[in-house]
Amino acid sequence: MSAITTHVLDISTGRSGAGIATLLERRTHTAGWQSIAEGMTDTDGRLNDLLSSSEAFLPGHYRLIFETGPYYLLLGIECFFPQVTVSFVVKDAMQHYHVPVLISPFGYSTFRGK
Repeated sequence: MSAITTHVLDISTGRSGAGIATLLERRTHTAGWQSIAEGMTDTDGRLNDLLSSSEAFLPGHYRLIFETGPYYLLLGIECFFPQVTVSFVVKDAMQHYHVPVLISPFGYSTFRGK
């Protein structure tokens, strides 16, 4: 399992946010935000394989970018937030970081999960 995982739930439909393209970025001092991984949420709205065990996982500032616009477009639902960005800080690279996101067409919420 990746050191950073996520789970998207669509509270407007009561279903998992399946098929949402997600980008993981890390901020560096010299080059700014750098893309380090990308993936698509599975049928359960989960993305558990962003980082492989062979990739270096370092403390620092990270962000997950969820492409919610195409997800809602496929559902035929107008949305206000076509992209949701969640920034967070990794202090201890030995820990697991789970970042669940609750979405709806006009809002979102997130927290650090287990």
